[in-house]
Amino acid sequence: MNKSKLFQWSIVAALAGFIFGFDTVVISGANLPIKNLWHTSPLFHGFFIMSMALWGTLVGSIFGGIPTEKFGRKKVLFWIGILFALSAVGSALAQDPYSFSFFRFIGGIGIGVSSVVAPTYISEISTPATRGKLGAMYQFNIVFGILVAFLSNYFLQGVGGVNDWRWMLGVLAIPSVIYTVMVMGVPESPRWLITKKNDRLKAKQILLLIGVADADAEIAAITQSNQHESLVEKNGGFFSSKHKVIISLAFLIAFFNQLSGINFILYYAPEILSKIGLGAKDSLLNSIAIGGTNLIFTFVGLYLIDRLGRKKLLLIGSIGYIISLAMVAGCFASHASPVLLMSFLLLFIAAHAIGQGAVIWVFISEIFPNKIRATGQSFGASVHWVFAAIITLITPVFLDSTNGIFKDNPWPIFAFFAVMMLLQLMWVLTKMPETKGVSLEALEARLMKENEPFEGKVKEAF
Repeated sequence: MNKSKLFQWSIVAALAGFIFGFDTVVISGANLPIKNLWHTSPLFHGFFIMSMALWGTLVGSIFGGIPTEKFGRKKVLFWIGILFALSAVGSALAQDPYSFSFFRFIGGIGIGVSSVVAPTYISEISTPATRGKLGAMYQFNIVFGILVAFLSNYFLQGVGGVNDWRWMLGVLAIPSVIYTVMVMGVPESPRWLITKKNDRLKAKQILLLIGVADADAEIAAITQSNQHESLVEKNGGFFSSKHKVIISLAFLIAFFNQLSGINFILYYAPEILSKIGLGAKDSLLNSIAIGGTNLIFTFVGLYLIDRLGRKKLLLIGSIGYIISLAMVAGCFASHASPVLLMSFLLLFIAAHAIGQGAVIWVFISEIFPNKIRATGQSFGASVHWVFAAIITLITPVFLDSTNGIFKDNPWPIFAFFAVMMLLQLMWVLTKMPETKGVSLEALEARLMKENEPFEGKVKEAF
C-alpha cells in the first residue's frame, strides 16, 4: 500500500479543516472590540456579527452536496480555498457591520461546503483499516486551526491598536492561499469517477496508486453498490424508507454534537472566562489552554478511533461531557475558584476531542452509500450547522453582560448541556452502530437490509 500518497492526499483535503477551525474561532478575539466599535445590540450582535458565518456555513452545508456530486470532489476543494481567502481579506477591511457580515457569510459558505466535500473525499480514497484515522485528520486540522486562531488572537493583541481585530481576521488569507495551491496536486476521488463519470480506467490508476491490491474487484464492488442504490432511487430517492436508519444516525450525531455546547464555549471563550474573574488578557491566554487541550486529546482520539472504534469513543466522550458540564454548572452556581472551574472546562474540551470531535465527520462520511454520500454528508453537516447557528445567535441574549438573562451567572446553560449529553449517552448505548474496519460497500449492505425493522438493522451493524 502506498501509504505516503494516501496520507499526503488526505492531509491536503483535511487542511480545509484547518481553515474551518481558524475561521470558526478567530471571531472570539474580535467579539468585544467590534461590539464596542459599532455599538451593536445583543440580538444584532448575535445575528450579524457572531453567527453570520454560521448562517453561511448552513447554506454551504445544505447545498454543498450539489456541486460536490456534479463537478467532483477536487474542483470543489479548490474553490472553497478561494472563498476562504476572499472572506479573510473582506472581513479585515470592512468599514461597517453589514459589509463585515457579508464577507463572514462568504467564509461561512466555504466552511459549510468543506464540511461536506473534505470528509467525503477522504472516506472515498481511504481503506477500511485507515478510514477512521485519515477521516479524523479533518477534525485534527479543525482543532489545530482553533489553537492557531487562539494563539494568533493573543499575539496580535496590541499590534494594530483599535484595529487588532482586523489583523486577527485578515491573517487567515495566508493559509487559505497555500491550501488552494496545494489542492491542485491531489487526484479526483476514484469512487466519484466510477459513480458519476464511469471512468473506470482513471479510477483504477488512482486505486493502484493508493495501494489497493485488487483494483478490479474494488471497482466491481463499487459498481454493484451503485446499481443497488439506483434501484433505491427509483423508490423514493434520498429520503427513501430504506435510508431511514442512516438518516436518523446522521441527524442525531450532528444534533448532539452541538447540544454539547462546544461551539458555545469556543465562540464565547473569552467572555465566559471573564465571568469567572479573568481579565481580557488572561481570558485570551486561557483560551489558548482550551485550544491546546483540544489538540492534545484530538491526538488521543486519532490514535484510538481505528483501535477502539467510533462507538466506544463516543461512550467515553459522553461520560466525560456529563461529568464536566455538571461540575462547571456547579462551580458557577457556587462561585467556586476560577482554577477549579477552568479545570472542568478543560475536561469538557478533552471529552469532546476524544468523543464527538474525533467521531462525527468520520461517522457521517462512511454510513451513506456511494451514490448519495455527498448528499448524505450535506444533510448531516447542515443539521450540525443549523444548531450551531441557532446556539450562537441566541447566546448573547443569555450571556450579554448588560441585558443577558443569565448575565450574572450562566450555570443554567451548562446544566442544560449536561442533560442533553445524558440523552446522547442513552442513544449511543442503545442505537449507535460500530463502523470501524468495514468497507464502505459492506457497511452499506449492513445498514440497508430490506424488510428489516429499524432496531434489527442497527443491531446488524454492530
